[in-house]
Amino acid sequence: MKQLHTFLFFFNILVISGIYSQDKQTKSQDSVPRISARDTLPPAEKYGLRAGVDIARLVRSALDNNYTGFEIEGDYRIHRKIYIAGEVGNESLIRDEENINVEGSGTYIRAGFDYNVYDNWYGMQNSIYVGLRYGFSTFSQELNEYTIFTDNNFFGTDRITDSIKQDGLNAGWLEFVFGLEVEVISNIYLGASLSLRTLVNESKPDGFDNLYIPGFGKTNDFNNIGVGYNYTISYLIPIAKRKR
Repeated sequence: MKQLHTFLFFFNILVISGIYSQDKQTKSQDSVPRISARDTLPPAEKYGLRAGVDIARLVRSALDNNYTGFEIEGDYRIHRKIYIAGEVGNESLIRDEENINVEGSGTYIRAGFDYNVYDNWYGMQNSIYVGLRYGFSTFSQELNEYTIFTDNNFFGTDRITDSIKQDGLNAGWLEFVFGLEVEVISNIYLGASLSLRTLVNESKPDGFDNLYIPGFGKTNDFNNIGVGYNYTISYLIPIAKRKR
C-alpha cells in the first residue's frame, strides 16, 4: 500500500498544480491591457457529458492482492454551477484479520448532484465542488474462516474453516462529497474527491454481520460511518456552448 499512497500524493500535487498554473497564466494575460473580442463578448462555456474512470481503484487492484475494483464516473452539466453526477462500479475485498477472514463482493451505483463553488477565470472550466449522493449496492458476503472464543482455553482456540456464503444482500447510504476537477488538456480532466458516508439501511447475512459493502466500504468502524476517495481521469463530450 506504500506505492498507492505515494501515487496518490503525487496525483494530488499534479491536480493542485494544474489549477495554480492555469490561474497564474490567466492572471498574467489579464495584466496586459488590450482591447479584443474578449472585452466585448461574454465567454461561452461548454456543456456536455463528462465520463471517466477511477484510477485509484485500478492502482489498488494492481497492488493489493485482497482487493479488486473498477468504477466509471460521470456528470452532466445542467446549469452554470450545477451538475447531475453519479458513479457505477464493482468491488471485492477480503478482510483477512486475526480472528476472521471474510470477503464482500458486488456492484453498486451512486447518484446525485454537484455544485461548483469555484469562480473560473476567463476560458477556464475547472471546478471545486460539493455534492450529495445516494448509494445502493447489491452484494454477497462469504465467511471463509473465523475463530470461536470460549472461557476455557484448555483445548486451545477453535478455528472454523468451513466457508459460509450468502448472496442477494443489499444496502443503501447517503454521502456528502467534496472534490475538484481540473482541465489539463482540452476536454480532458483530472479529478479528486473525498466523501463521508452514512448507512441508511442494509440486509445482513444469517449468523454474522456485513464487514465490507461494495461502494460503501468497511461497516464495523465508527458506527456505520464510512469515508471514501476517488482519483479520476475523464473526458468531456461537448454538446453545447452557452454564454455566461
